[in-house]
Amino acid sequence: SGELCLLPALAALLPPLPGPGGPGPAEVGLGALPAELRAAVRAMVGDLDALFTTLGLREESFAVGALSRVIAAELASYAPARNRRRVATNKASVVFMDRTLDLAGAVGHHGDNLAEKILSVLPKLPGHKTDVMVNMVELTALQTTDETCNIIAPGCLAQPNDPAAKALWESFMNLKQKEAVMEARRHLVEAASRENLPIKMSMGEVTPEQLSSYIQLFRNNLKALENHCGLLQLVLATVQTLKHPQTSKWDNFLAFERLLLQTIGESEMPSVLKQLLPMIKSYNERTKDDYTCEDFLVLLVYMYSVVGEIKSGKELDAAEEEVKKALVKAICDEPQPSPVLQKIT
Repeated sequence: SGELCLLPALAALLPPLPGPGGPGPAEVGLGALPAELRAAVRAMVGDLDALFTTLGLREESFAVGALSRVIAAELASYAPARNRRRVATNKASVVFMDRTLDLAGAVGHHGDNLAEKILSVLPKLPGHKTDVMVNMVELTALQTTDETCNIIAPGCLAQPNDPAAKALWESFMNLKQKEAVMEARRHLVEAASRENLPIKMSMGEVTPEQLSSYIQLFRNNLKALENHCGLLQLVLATVQTLKHPQTSKWDNFLAFERLLLQTIGESEMPSVLKQLLPMIKSYNERTKDDYTCEDFLVLLVYMYSVVGEIKSGKELDAAEEEVKKALVKAICDEPQPSPVLQKIT
């Protein structure tokens, strides 16, 4: 069947960036990698083989990028994997991809996609890389504004036992955000009607407040809650994402990225960096709409990934130095640096 399975990215396994005097992508074999990375590759090959054995798979591997070719070659020549492929009954295509090939894609904000936004802004479910915590307080009688309230177990996106929730998640991934939010409302209205809840159908644009008011109808009806728990978790995830400050910032990012793509065509990197400079503000000067230090790091990764080869020179050196100074000052002024900033410093 046409199932697509996305395994979470291995946080520690990054292709080595080509530095001065380092091996070029063409001659990277397993032997050319640092010892730690070699061990990580071998461990990954062993894990993948164990997974494929459990699923009874005979894989055909495709690789994009230098490190991916190494991993695919290792898996192909791994003795237990050869034996497995001889007896396995199910076929699968496996695509390995170097994460450093498209850094602009990973930090860009071009997707008008609700699933992507939910996964970006909501906190990760502990122990999971591809699922998030959905705050379920709204469905209870406990009304608290405490963000860290953890008496009530969080909801999540994986709802394999709820057909309506599965269908809704598909539309979050495949439709534009506006259409996906309308689907969320439609599913809620259908569920409420089925439970004879007093729902007033309204037309026009869907707001997070409207979705919240529909969710409230289920609150005091335990049977309805139980029957539609999966669906309610996905709609709550939608509400919490649409209200999240990072979501309103998403459009700012998008506007800047578009401007950047136009500007870079016409002018050199120094002028783009100069445009960026006044936007770098320290903690005390920032409002909620301003970029944080992490936001700038994301923008810089995007800029340098999109530009590719840069002509270096005095003007560029001076502009980069200014941005570095401003960024270092902003990072040093953070009263509570985030885990990412702590790691960097």
